[in-house]
Amino acid sequence: MPRQETATESRSLPMLRGNQTSVSEFLLLGLSDWAEQQQLLFVLFLSMYLLGILGSLFVVLAIGSDPHLHTPMYFFLINLSLVDVCFLSTTVPKVLANVQTHSKSISYAGCLTQMYFFILFISLDNFILTGMAYDRYVAICHPLHYTTIMSPRLCAQTIVVSWSIGSLDALLHILMVVRLSFCAGNEIHHIFCDLNQVLKLSCTDTFFNVVLVHVFLVILAVVPLTGLLFSYSRIISTVLKISSAGGRYKVFSTCGSHLSVVSLFYGTGFAVYFSPRSTQASRQGSIASAMYMVVTPMLNPFIYSLRNKDMKRALTNVFCRKTLLMKLVISPPGS
Repeated sequence: MPRQETATESRSLPMLRGNQTSVSEFLLLGLSDWAEQQQLLFVLFLSMYLLGILGSLFVVLAIGSDPHLHTPMYFFLINLSLVDVCFLSTTVPKVLANVQTHSKSISYAGCLTQMYFFILFISLDNFILTGMAYDRYVAICHPLHYTTIMSPRLCAQTIVVSWSIGSLDALLHILMVVRLSFCAGNEIHHIFCDLNQVLKLSCTDTFFNVVLVHVFLVILAVVPLTGLLFSYSRIISTVLKISSAGGRYKVFSTCGSHLSVVSLFYGTGFAVYFSPRSTQASRQGSIASAMYMVVTPMLNPFIYSLRNKDMKRALTNVFCRKTLLMKLVISPPGS
């Protein structure tokens, strides 16, 4: 005979269910395998964070101070550098705080905030890299129409549309996550609040969340990647028609920095999101996610600076002016 619930049990059951379906914080376990190297991790992440921030800001300063670099390509590069600064600041400070305090927790609100900005800046990276590839395609394949096609208005519209779509994407994902309940634990096997990992913890039906993820994956990843591949297929086709080896090398060299950044961005992204689940929850998964969210934006300004003659010249001018200014401050004329 089935057991009847008492009045006390009946009153306590909703409270119990409520406790099972709500969380106040999540645990980021991406660095749990590195517990013995906490201080080394702190120094490593702090160094990469500072290098990435300073490198990106120097790129912005160099381009802004050199009128010869006020072109569409470098307009996109300024925006990419600023996005990299924001991208690094979305995740790394929390990693540093947790390593220093020997904590793994992030609040529910903090996790949602981190997810929002992470999705936003990843979306912007996709669109900006595609815009830069299109700029190179027009410059190489349609040089006579370059100034007409790549107008300041088109460049500004590209950035505005990118921010609008990225913000909408991030907002929709967060609103869909807010409606979920969590009762399958609160452990995230990443060093940041990854949307896919959070969805796995929900005890609510996540069908519409998954559909939304795939829809925006097509819009924000597949479409830009298709644009990138189209641009570079046309560039390669045009370059192969150039008779001189020197001419081919010169054209390819103008795309080398961008190709390096694109390969690093998409390569680490595929390593994080298309690797087996067992790998994602392992030390190798932590390394891949760190490469994706820290190493890639840290290296971007150095790739563009070291492989681009115009950037080298602009950065040299910036450092020379700063050195001269410091000498004047320390020992002013007539002193």
